[in-house]
Amino acid sequence: MDYLVRAIDKDAQVRIFACSSKNMVEKSREIHNTSKTATAALGRSLTAAALMSENLKNEADTLTLNIKGDGDIGQIVVTAKANGIVKGYVNNPMADADIRESDGKLDVGKIVGKGTLTVVADQGLKEPYIGKVELISGEIAEDLANYFYRSDQVPSVVSLGVLVDVDYSVKAAGGFILQLMPGADDECISKIEQNISKIKSITSMLDEGMTPEQIVEAVMSGFEIKILDKKGIGFNCDCSFEKVEDSLISLGKGELKAIIEEDGRAEVMCHFCNSKYNFSKEELTSILESME
Repeated sequence: MDYLVRAIDKDAQVRIFACSSKNMVEKSREIHNTSKTATAALGRSLTAAALMSENLKNEADTLTLNIKGDGDIGQIVVTAKANGIVKGYVNNPMADADIRESDGKLDVGKIVGKGTLTVVADQGLKEPYIGKVELISGEIAEDLANYFYRSDQVPSVVSLGVLVDVDYSVKAAGGFILQLMPGADDECISKIEQNISKIKSITSMLDEGMTPEQIVEAVMSGFEIKILDKKGIGFNCDCSFEKVEDSLISLGKGELKAIIEEDGRAEVMCHFCNSKYNFSKEELTSILESME
């Protein structure tokens, strides 16, 4: 089961979120038929959104990551709810790149390219919070650490990993976000830096079967920690015939009438899960009449 944990040290100087997300990322791969590198790019983004969803307070709150680079993958859009359910898609699921020679890892930065990372948090206020930063590497984790520092002024360590097997299925996935709280002293910071320098890569820890709790223990070695929350996470799209109908209404009478006259039907596909919704001429006419 995919799940995340949230923990804090006893002196409230450091907080950390860690998760396993193998099933979630594999489901997205199956839906979108992504290449190995696109699987890693989308998987890292989904994992990050799931981790960040722990900051959402209300059931209706949502968080959206929009990564818009000039690489082959195009746009990456991921949305998370407060309950840990995420959904996402990429413009070009077949975007791929050779394994990076320097470290033997999937070259996510190459297919993402240069561009921007936008974070939208809708927490039921009059206007959603929107933060936007330039991509610094396209590797997702580094870009999010830069976002937390520049937009939220929170020093953070972000580590996201997706291990793709030889048959392109997801062998392991997960990650962690560690953040320094206001008042973190030099001794605490030094201890964190030492721990980060000593631990294995997130993909190695996941491949060894380490749980989110064990990852927290490794990253927070030497600290007395307390697990504050544990919740399941997963990939699920909440699209429906009714929601698609609402989107057709939002087009306005003129455009809807043009669709009826020119096409006599409509097919709408959900980008998040590839579900198709077909509307006959009669159904479209009924929708138009309801708008009168």
